[in-house]
Amino acid sequence: MARPIVGITTYLEAARWGEWVREAAVSPQAYGRAVERAGGAAVLLPPFGTVSVRDYVRRLDAVILAGGVPLDPALYGEEAPEDGTGDDVRDPQPYRDRFETALVEAAVEADLPLLAVSRGMHVLNVARGGTLIPSLPAAVGHERHDTAGHVVTVSVSSRVGKAIGDRAEVTGAHRQAVKRLGTGLIAVAWADDQIVEAVELPGHRFAVGVQWHPERGSDNRLIEALVEAARP
Repeated sequence: MARPIVGITTYLEAARWGEWVREAAVSPQAYGRAVERAGGAAVLLPPFGTVSVRDYVRRLDAVILAGGVPLDPALYGEEAPEDGTGDDVRDPQPYRDRFETALVEAAVEADLPLLAVSRGMHVLNVARGGTLIPSLPAAVGHERHDTAGHVVTVSVSSRVGKAIGDRAEVTGAHRQAVKRLGTGLIAVAWADDQIVEAVELPGHRFAVGVQWHPERGSDNRLIEALVEAARP
């Protein structure tokens, strides 16, 4: 049986080959390796513009929206936070915001399986008309979300719950979070302070967003669920 083809979003960074330094589309290898372990075949999607988005969607079997730099707060009607530390104030990547927002819209329209990771969950929510908390520590009054590991409670009836159970220790620090859910999305996992940690789009073949990084570590069940949903 042919492996499902899973597209993984990338970002543009300066990369070095010997003495050459060029802008390149890059992706942490953990995403591709997790897809391979789950039985899929990974391809990288450079964020060069929106003209190829629908062609990607027609030819791919699934998409992973990878983590990265926070979205431009202007996309959901907020201003960039200024907490004095510089931690929350990072230059946005509008080329990537535009590309991934268009990719989400096309994938949802085409019923293409989609897993949105960390920043990717924010893209999914904003693309559906939702908003974000731009500075989570300021909103909740603590820094626990800025640590690598934490426990989440999961709805057992959700796709996420069916994949990983009702409680899980997950990996992924974050300083933004869902504020108002986008159209059609439901919350299916929460931290101990009720911050939303995962969302789903009911009625879609597989449209899941998680605040953590399922590609890291040994538990590959969520990636496996995506690849299974991508099979004919």
